[in-house]
Amino acid sequence: MNWIKSEPLSVEKLQVAIRDLPQSLQGTKIVQLSDFHYDGPKLAESLLSQVIQVSNQEEPDLIVLTGDYVTHDPSPINKLVLRLKNLHSRFGIYAILGNHDLYYFHSQAVITEAFNRIGISVLWNEIAYPWGEKFPLVGLADFWSGDFRPAPVMEQLDPKIPRLVLSHNPDSATVLKKWRIDLQLSGHTHGGQVIIPGLGPLPQQLRRIRKYVPKKLHPYLPYMQECPKVVQNWQWSQGFHRIGTNQLYVNRGLGSYFPGRLFCPPEVTVITLVGKGN
Repeated sequence: MNWIKSEPLSVEKLQVAIRDLPQSLQGTKIVQLSDFHYDGPKLAESLLSQVIQVSNQEEPDLIVLTGDYVTHDPSPINKLVLRLKNLHSRFGIYAILGNHDLYYFHSQAVITEAFNRIGISVLWNEIAYPWGEKFPLVGLADFWSGDFRPAPVMEQLDPKIPRLVLSHNPDSATVLKKWRIDLQLSGHTHGGQVIIPGLGPLPQQLRRIRKYVPKKLHPYLPYMQECPKVVQNWQWSQGFHRIGTNQLYVNRGLGSYFPGRLFCPPEVTVITLVGKGN
């Protein structure tokens, strides 16, 4: 039963220019899916079916999953992977973990093992080469995990070589400014879930007024306690952003928390890569 309000699925298509992209990878298509929260009412089965259908219709070269497959209990991952095994892509499927995938001590192992059973590779401070050595894929540990140490990973890479980086929390972009990041793909924010037209994500607005609300009232007001802690850089809550010379895209996710989504639909992202200046 899906009693949390969502909105119709949105398929966001964009073209991203990558400096030094090998000619053989011109037009490479990547599908990004994020923040499933596949447990109970947060993600309707009908929406998940549509997501899988849309992704397969795009015939992607690569599918990337950017975290938060469950909310607390990791056991629903065993049912989710039975659905995700129907996803198809030319160069495989790669995943990273989000903060909710680490909720219990055993969560990381349960989720990683479930993905491995269906051939999805989980990257945890690791580099993969689905397209060969000229365009590596980096998957980082969650920003809050205690294992988020990008330096040993990023410093393995030749700075002349372009790279795609998966990092669940977009706040990590502040740290990653130290390195060349041709494209970072993140999720985590759900886009704010509720957008106030002309102003932006509701949590961002609540953060601004929070200091004027008596603390004793915070437990009784939606988002007043938790959402300001979700992310610091709400200006990166969704969509494409340039951070210095780096590029970041933040997916709004698929699952929804109470009270649901408003002007912030769940998202499948379809990214086509082109050479810089092409």
